Amino acid sequence: MEIFFHNEDVKIEVKEKERIRKWIEDTVKSEGKKGETINIILTSNSNILSLNKKYLNRNYMTDIIAFNYNRENIISGDLFLNPDTIKKNAKKYKTIFAEEINRVIIHGVLHLIGYDDKKEEEKKVMREKENFYLDRF
Repeated sequence: MEIFFHNEDVKIEVKEKERIRKWIEDTVKSEGKKGETINIILTSNSNILSLNKKYLNRNYMTDIIAFNYNRENIISGDLFLNPDTIKKNAKKYKTIFAEEINRVIIHGVLHLIGYDDKKEEEKKVMREKENFYLDRF
């Protein structure tokens, strides 16, 4: 499985990249899927808003947008993360940035695996899965 990290218009870097790669690989495998390629792209407020408007028809900021390119049981996709929103959420939820960015990364990976969070029950399952895999980081 290939996992790449990119920056678009932001100076923040993801720390512990090798550990995150292994963690994502283990998560994908634990969920009975095969990993192909995941791009983790840190991007600016303007880029995340533009993506949200263009592809999801939403006019607001978000911490992550996941683009799923899966084929059958093979996981592949792009995860666009917005560090500014992640920082605000870390403050709001009284956690540190590194923990919040990991939560957002695993949230995106879970979306690629096939989990959704539109309905309350789905949100509950997603949060339980996030916590389960965060404990394994």
